[in-house]
Amino acid sequence: MAAATLPSAVNDNRTVLATVDIAAPPQRIFTALTTREVETWWGSPETYRVRNWNADLRVGGRWTLDVVRPDGGVFPASGQFLEIDAPRTLVQTRKYEWDFPELGRRETRVTFQFDAIPAGTRLTVRHDGFAGLWAAAREHAAGWERFLGWLAAYLEL
Repeated sequence: MAAATLPSAVNDNRTVLATVDIAAPPQRIFTALTTREVETWWGSPETYRVRNWNADLRVGGRWTLDVVRPDGGVFPASGQFLEIDAPRTLVQTRKYEWDFPELGRRETRVTFQFDAIPAGTRLTVRHDGFAGLWAAAREHAAGWERFLGWLAAYLEL
């Protein structure tokens, strides 16, 4: 399999679309996104790390995690799984349990689409719910590029 493409994200101030091609099969990527394995790859020492991942992986099940910044600050997030069609689609809500700048505690919706391609998987993330919050949409577009870069680098070691 070929190496991953560089992650790319765009937004229209309502929705963020981000994508990357990863040299790994859809099931492997799905597992890396839905298990405690996220704690090994999600983040970097300079930005933040994800800790305390917990997920009840079923429709209606909840997930929680803590974002831990380099200064030790802890910022929890959570959501609910709305659709699970492993390893093709995963849809979940997302809400920060603190006042995220420009977004607050607004609940948003994230869809992960896993498409098998000859080089592995094209992973597309659609993040809806920014409706007029242009700064939050722009910040999340950059965040999804980082997220997809971390995931691709981890899976292609």
